Amino acid sequence: MNENITIACDGAADLGDLFEKRGILYEPLTVVLGDRSGMDGTEITPADIFTYYDKTKKTPKTAAVEPERYAALFDKCTANGGEIIYVCAASTKSSCYANAVRAAEGRKGVYVIDSYMLSAGIGLLALYADDLRRTGSYTAAEIAEKVSARRSAINLSLIVDNMTFLHKGGRCSGVTALVASVLRIHISLYMHDQGELDVRGKFIGSSSRAAEKYVRDVVSRAEAVDPRYVFLVHTVISRDVLDNARRIFLEKFPNANIIEREAGAVITSHTGKNAFAFIFFGDGGAE
Repeated sequence: MNENITIACDGAADLGDLFEKRGILYEPLTVVLGDRSGMDGTEITPADIFTYYDKTKKTPKTAAVEPERYAALFDKCTANGGEIIYVCAASTKSSCYANAVRAAEGRKGVYVIDSYMLSAGIGLLALYADDLRRTGSYTAAEIAEKVSARRSAINLSLIVDNMTFLHKGGRCSGVTALVASVLRIHISLYMHDQGELDVRGKFIGSSSRAAEKYVRDVVSRAEAVDPRYVFLVHTVISRDVLDNARRIFLEKFPNANIIEREAGAVITSHTGKNAFAFIFFGDGGAE
């Protein structure tokens, strides 16, 4: 293992406990609830978001990691000749990447990668980078190149129970949100083309029935799955829905290591309750 290389990413990856076990560093984003703001996960939690929304009918705002925080991390990790590979949230959805690039200017040994992803999609690339680092066979530049090349292999899709949070957060039009609400349409979204978020499916019916249709759509589209890391990331949702989702996925990919995680405050700010996502490498695996 090359201990001279640090792997780090934005905290919106929602994999803090797993990162801590692996020694992967992360910088949390900021969540703003009216006149109160705090770091995702330590100062603001999803429960805080729902309490705030119930009282005000307003959704939170989120703020990117500041260039100064990135600079401090980069300086710490490159001291004494060290190097750092930093994976950012999609530049189409956050200013994190632009801020990290700005902080990296003039600093040697810093490799900043736009993940094109959110949530555990960011984390998948950080974990892959750490897997490569642990082999001891690659330089930081080579790891960064391999990680960048694998971005297009990530499958990230999600289903939301309603469009309120997405609409108020500026992620969908008012017309789309209204139609989905009136007709009880559950929207499935996916990330593609370097960070664009678009509609993939529209499912009519109860939340549980729509969730099942979504999972069956996910597995029908997947030709191959890297079984090591398959993330099932969710907000507040029924245990039965999650268990059924796991069962359907494993019917097609029985060797998949499905890792459940509750979404942090940043992701919850945009999805609300009863949302969940499957996130995995769809290339069958890599070195």
